[in-house]
Amino acid sequence: QLQASGGGHVQVGDSLRLSCAASGRTLRNSVMGWFRQAPGKERELVSAVRWNGGNTFYADSVKGRFTISRDSAKNTVYLQMNSLKPEDTGVYYCAADWNMIQSSIGMSRMYKSWGQGTLVTVSS
Repeated sequence: QLQASGGGHVQVGDSLRLSCAASGRTLRNSVMGWFRQAPGKERELVSAVRWNGGNTFYADSVKGRFTISRDSAKNTVYLQMNSLKPEDTGVYYCAADWNMIQSSIGMSRMYKSWGQGTLVTVSS
Protein backbone atom coordinates (compact mmCIF):
# COMPACT_ATOMS: atom_id res chain seq x y z
CA GLN A 1 0.00 0.00 0.00
CA LEU A 2 1.27 3.44 -0.95
CA GLN A 3 0.36 6.60 0.92
CA ALA A 4 1.08 9.92 -0.76
CA SER A 5 1.16 13.20 1.12
CA GLY A 6 2.56 16.69 1.03
CA GLY A 7 0.42 18.47 -1.49
CA GLY A 8 -0.95 21.93 -0.95
CA HIS A 9 -1.80 25.31 -2.37
CA VAL A 10 1.26 27.45 -3.00
CA GLN A 11 2.36 30.47 -4.98
CA VAL A 12 4.52 30.59 -8.07
CA GLY A 13 8.14 30.02 -7.13
CA ASP A 14 7.37 28.19 -3.91
CA SER A 15 8.48 24.69 -3.01
CA LEU A 16 6.76 21.54 -1.84
CA ARG A 17 7.99 18.10 -0.90
CA LEU A 18 5.78 15.15 -1.62
CA SER A 19 6.20 11.89 0.22
CA CYS A 20 5.10 8.40 -0.66
CA ALA A 21 5.35 5.86 2.12
CA ALA A 22 4.98 2.18 1.41
CA SER A 23 3.65 -0.41 3.81
CA GLY A 24 3.33 -4.13 3.49
CA ARG A 25 6.11 -4.57 0.97
CA THR A 26 9.62 -3.30 0.65
CA LEU A 27 10.33 -0.89 -2.18
CA ARG A 28 13.64 -2.58 -2.78
CA ASN A 29 13.88 -3.82 -6.36
CA SER A 30 11.08 -1.51 -7.44
CA VAL A 31 10.74 1.38 -9.80
CA MET A 32 8.92 4.25 -8.12
CA GLY A 33 7.22 6.88 -10.20
CA TRP A 34 5.51 10.17 -9.55
CA PHE A 35 2.73 10.92 -11.99
CA ARG A 36 0.54 13.97 -12.18
CA GLN A 37 -2.82 14.59 -13.72
CA ALA A 38 -3.96 18.09 -14.50
CA PRO A 39 -7.65 18.85 -15.03
CA GLY A 40 -8.75 17.60 -18.43
CA LYS A 41 -5.38 16.04 -19.20
CA GLU A 42 -3.94 12.57 -19.19
CA ARG A 43 -1.81 11.30 -16.36
CA GLU A 44 1.85 11.89 -17.13
CA LEU A 45 5.07 10.70 -15.59
CA VAL A 46 6.92 13.47 -13.81
CA SER A 47 9.80 11.54 -12.32
CA ALA A 48 10.88 8.02 -11.51
CA VAL A 49 13.63 6.25 -9.66
CA ARG A 50 14.91 2.72 -9.82
CA TRP A 51 15.33 1.77 -6.20
CA ASN A 52 18.37 -0.40 -6.72
CA GLY A 53 21.05 1.76 -8.17
CA GLY A 54 19.16 5.02 -7.91
CA ASN A 55 18.82 5.73 -11.62
CA THR A 56 16.40 8.61 -12.10
CA PHE A 57 14.16 9.97 -14.81
CA TYR A 58 12.64 13.43 -15.14
CA ALA A 59 10.17 14.86 -17.57
CA ASP A 60 11.66 17.74 -19.52
CA SER A 61 9.16 20.12 -17.95
CA VAL A 62 10.54 19.55 -14.45
CA LYS A 63 14.25 19.00 -15.05
CA GLY A 64 16.32 21.23 -12.84
CA ARG A 65 13.37 21.99 -10.55
CA PHE A 66 12.26 18.63 -9.18
CA THR A 67 14.33 16.03 -7.41
CA ILE A 68 13.28 12.49 -6.64
CA SER A 69 14.90 10.66 -3.77
CA ARG A 70 14.36 7.58 -1.66
CA ASP A 71 14.90 6.50 1.92
CA SER A 72 15.30 2.78 2.31
CA ALA A 73 15.04 2.88 6.09
CA LYS A 74 11.66 4.58 5.85
CA ASN A 75 10.53 2.74 2.72
CA THR A 76 9.61 6.12 1.33
CA VAL A 77 10.16 8.07 -1.85
CA TYR A 78 10.13 11.85 -2.04
CA LEU A 79 9.61 14.43 -4.72
CA GLN A 80 11.16 17.80 -3.93
CA MET A 81 9.51 20.40 -6.11
CA ASN A 82 11.12 23.82 -6.36
CA SER A 83 10.33 26.90 -8.42
CA LEU A 84 6.77 25.73 -8.87
CA LYS A 85 4.77 27.00 -11.82
CA PRO A 86 1.03 27.11 -12.48
CA GLU A 87 1.45 24.31 -15.01
CA ASP A 88 2.65 22.06 -12.19
CA THR A 89 -0.87 22.08 -10.81
CA GLY A 90 -2.53 18.70 -10.63
CA VAL A 91 -3.09 15.61 -8.59
CA TYR A 92 0.18 13.83 -7.95
CA TYR A 93 0.22 10.08 -7.63
CA CYS A 94 3.01 7.79 -6.61
CA ALA A 95 3.23 4.37 -8.15
CA ALA A 96 5.42 1.32 -7.84
CA ASP A 97 6.25 -1.75 -9.82
CA TRP A 98 8.71 -4.51 -9.13
CA ASN A 99 9.05 -5.84 -12.67
CA MET A 100 9.45 -2.65 -14.64
CA ILE A 101 11.59 -2.59 -17.73
CA GLN A 102 13.29 0.64 -18.68
CA SER A 103 11.27 1.25 -21.82
CA SER A 104 8.00 1.06 -19.89
CA ILE A 105 8.78 3.51 -17.12
CA GLY A 106 6.56 6.21 -18.59
CA MET A 107 3.54 3.94 -19.01
CA SER A 108 1.15 4.35 -16.13
CA ARG A 109 -0.63 1.09 -16.93
CA MET A 110 2.56 -0.83 -16.19
CA TYR A 111 2.66 0.16 -12.52
CA LYS A 112 1.22 -2.37 -10.11
CA SER A 113 0.56 -0.24 -7.03
CA TRP A 114 -0.76 3.28 -6.72
CA GLY A 115 -1.12 5.81 -3.96
CA GLN A 116 -4.30 7.79 -3.52
CA GLY A 117 -3.02 11.08 -4.95
CA THR A 118 -2.24 14.42 -3.38
CA LEU A 119 -3.35 17.74 -4.86
CA VAL A 120 -0.86 20.43 -5.76
CA THR A 121 -2.20 23.82 -6.72
CA VAL A 122 0.15 26.59 -7.84
CA SER A 123 -1.33 30.05 -8.10
CA SER A 124 0.17 32.98 -9.97
